[in-house]
Amino acid sequence: MWCIPPERDCEFVAAMEDVLEVYRRPHDPRRPVVCMDEASKQLVGEIRTPLPPAPGLPARYDCEYVRNGTANLYMAFEPLAGWRHVAVTETRKRVDWAWFVKGLLDGRYRHAERVVLVMDQLNTHAAASLYEAFPPEEARRLADRLEIHHTPKHGSWLNMAEIELSALARQCLGDRVEDRPALARAASAWQAARNRKHRRVDWRFTTADARIKLKRLYPSVQL
Repeated sequence: MWCIPPERDCEFVAAMEDVLEVYRRPHDPRRPVVCMDEASKQLVGEIRTPLPPAPGLPARYDCEYVRNGTANLYMAFEPLAGWRHVAVTETRKRVDWAWFVKGLLDGRYRHAERVVLVMDQLNTHAAASLYEAFPPEEARRLADRLEIHHTPKHGSWLNMAEIELSALARQCLGDRVEDRPALARAASAWQAARNRKHRRVDWRFTTADARIKLKRLYPSVQL
């Protein structure tokens, strides 16, 4: 469901159209468009051993459980290539974001001129986080290889990484997960299976559509 501000918001419109124009770009391995988002997952342990499924009976779990804290999931999704990467971390601080981005730049995208990164406006999602995690020379090297585009506030639906996080939650994380290693194994298996099938997102909402369907957000200009 879309969540948009009730009032006309020029900042919302400008950021939205900026992201929509990025999504119109053709696939370019030298400047890949990558959407990034994150989500938390509660870790839940069993007090009693679950009963496996039997003929005519589903698997059964005790209603009691033990809380083992939470873990963070970083999602990077390249929609035109049908590729995604999930990383499980204990926290989602600036340093965590910086190391995740470094892994992308020095890993899959090491030969790219720049990575076009689409993400929301969380305060950790900025080049400043690179300087908190790395020496200035390294932080500058990484920052120079990023082209960052932020979705507007109340406009997280514009981030295609949210679609992948939703698929991950529905297809893989419905059952209880006891700890971070188990979560990492489950996410890795899901990621590998989905990448083998090159699952993509056919994004069709354009700037022209926005100017019609979200017309109330655009201010009236008197000439």
